[in-house]
Amino acid sequence: LLPVDFGPGQQALYREMLLTARDRVASIIEQLGFKKARISVLTELLRLRQVCCDPRLLKLPPGTRLPPSAKLEAFAELVRDILGEGHRALVFSQFTELLGYLTAWADEEGLRYEYLDGETPSHERQERIDRFNSQDGAPLFFLSLKAGGTGLNLTAADYVIHFDPWWNPAAEQQAIDRVHRIGQTKPVFSYKLIA
Repeated sequence: LLPVDFGPGQQALYREMLLTARDRVASIIEQLGFKKARISVLTELLRLRQVCCDPRLLKLPPGTRLPPSAKLEAFAELVRDILGEGHRALVFSQFTELLGYLTAWADEEGLRYEYLDGETPSHERQERIDRFNSQDGAPLFFLSLKAGGTGLNLTAADYVIHFDPWWNPAAEQQAIDRVHRIGQTKPVFSYKLIA
């Protein structure tokens, strides 16, 4: 686990969202009962997770001033350290929009990477995997957790980064298993960024 502390702006936004979520959920439970309110509870939990990852995921009205993501800053520092030591990493997120923010950061840094999500055409999947696994492949591979959880062999990586932990720990383990395959010659390190 890699704990990440919010900056003041993100912390204030999280507290505001938490109070609003509590009020909404309490009101819905009062009106409908807990069983019928489960979807609303999950929706509010998802929004709180989004605040933790990157406030831009919230889709607030245009012009809303959003604080920077503490997780993105911690991620950038971690990746610079990993790549600076010559390692290669898989980066997982459940949010494809968040993967877009991470690849935009990688572009700004001039870092080579591969990318895979559920929208990646099947004929391109293996090409991207093969490019990454090649000796001179990109040092980063960004994957959506669902698309990257099964059927992949990515032994060129020796680090796995879960930007946002998944609800199901078994899905996370499947993602880590992508690098624990026949042919892996290095120890594998896994990080979960927790805000």
